[in-house]
Amino acid sequence: MAPPAQPPVRTPSRAELLAALSIAIDLGLGQPAEHMLRSAVIATRIADRLGLDRAERDCTYYTALIMWIGCHADSHEYARWFGDDIAVRRDSYLVDWSGLPYLRFLMANTGRGQPVLRRLSVLATLLADARGQIAELIHSHCSSAGILADRLGLSADVQTVLGYTFERFDGGGLPGGVGGDAIPIPMRVAQLADTAEVHHRTFGVEGAVAMARSRSGGQFDPRVVDAFLADADAILEPPGDAWSAALREDPHYGTGLADGELDELLVALGDFVDLKCPFTLGHSRAVAELAAGAAALMGMDAGGVDLVRRAGHVHDVGRIGVSNQVWSKPSTLTTGEMERVRLHPYLTVRILSQVGGLDAVARVAGNHHECLDGSGYPRGLPAAALSVPDRVLAAAVAYRSAVEPRPYRVALSPAAAATRLRDRVREGHLDELAVDAVLSAAGHAARRVSARPGGLTPREIEVLCLVARGASNKEIAATLGISGKTARNHVERTYAKIGATNRIGASMFALGHGLITPA
Repeated sequence: MAPPAQPPVRTPSRAELLAALSIAIDLGLGQPAEHMLRSAVIATRIADRLGLDRAERDCTYYTALIMWIGCHADSHEYARWFGDDIAVRRDSYLVDWSGLPYLRFLMANTGRGQPVLRRLSVLATLLADARGQIAELIHSHCSSAGILADRLGLSADVQTVLGYTFERFDGGGLPGGVGGDAIPIPMRVAQLADTAEVHHRTFGVEGAVAMARSRSGGQFDPRVVDAFLADADAILEPPGDAWSAALREDPHYGTGLADGELDELLVALGDFVDLKCPFTLGHSRAVAELAAGAAALMGMDAGGVDLVRRAGHVHDVGRIGVSNQVWSKPSTLTTGEMERVRLHPYLTVRILSQVGGLDAVARVAGNHHECLDGSGYPRGLPAAALSVPDRVLAAAVAYRSAVEPRPYRVALSPAAAATRLRDRVREGHLDELAVDAVLSAAGHAARRVSARPGGLTPREIEVLCLVARGASNKEIAATLGISGKTARNHVERTYAKIGATNRIGASMFALGHGLITPA
């Protein structure tokens, strides 16, 4: 009896990937997941009350969803000035960046966490040209936001509007000091929606209303504020499932991406993440290429190679949720800092898992720091829970990280990196076959690369996996289109090669060598 047919894998839409990206942005802003999704819903409600046409409404939606897409690109500089880049962004929502409140905020946060003398030095440098220093950060943000929006397939209108993220209605913003109606209406709406969501969640409707009133004519357009105040309760009404509510507002929701488009977006997401730290630029691309090459050498089919490559591009998305104060530390991390580092693969899964059709990609991406002996993170999975794609990606990440510089060490030579991976195999951390394939793909002297432990043939691996899933000889024969006698012979030879005497032994061998992904 053949196993039941599996339902086709759903292709994700651009809307879902943008929504996942918005959750990554939330983490970088120090906000709870789905802040940007709720902001986008609020923005469309304000746009409807303003009577914006369809094109303006759609632009408002996308602007509100990803207006902070460039926030990670200047994280290195933010950490240099303010210590914890995520904390300062979180706290900035409660301050009107103008006049004395703005100056007090800068003085309170500059050099935060540094020794007193160092903090005074940083503060003096910043205040000597505060507007110029901040303008440089904002220019970096806006430039990267426009480039990334283009990479994500968003319209030229959205790309243009993102350049006004830090402008103010009163003309006191940056980088151009643009004010009034010269700021595109989608940005004027998105600015209020973004801040109102934080104040509503923190202080309730009354707090959001008070904030909007106090900043009307300054940070925000009075006409937009008036539309908001006229129906604040309804505009701020929680949308329930924010993910679904926000996706329903997307004009292209439900339109699946072609494989080529999906890959382009995943590459863009990986590049987006790598901008967070100067020393990780290009890391995700290099990991994806190396892992895919190793997977092909191990004889994986096209689907397996695609899975490993895609997971390689997005494996580090969760890094956005950890401050550059941690990533850039040149000395040993504290226990608390290490716990934050150990969290980033979990955040990767959290960001990607809601995207339909990316379940397997999210799972493999989230396992890139797991070890065969159970000493990895974030879940401490044992060998039996790690599939071949998991093992290949982990080895590729280990190699690429070794040959790249880090704040606490110089880059290792390829030979030293290879030695390091071999040592980790002996320590029980990495899979030997996966390491062999990765080193071969990286150009090292090739060993015999095989994905077939125990000397099993490809057919015997198929038989082993069916046995492990509980199939009888008759069912194996029907599934593989062979005779019952041939199926029985395959089972006997497979058992003999792996030293198993029953299905339980065969199952444990398959799990232990990553041949079966645990259900």
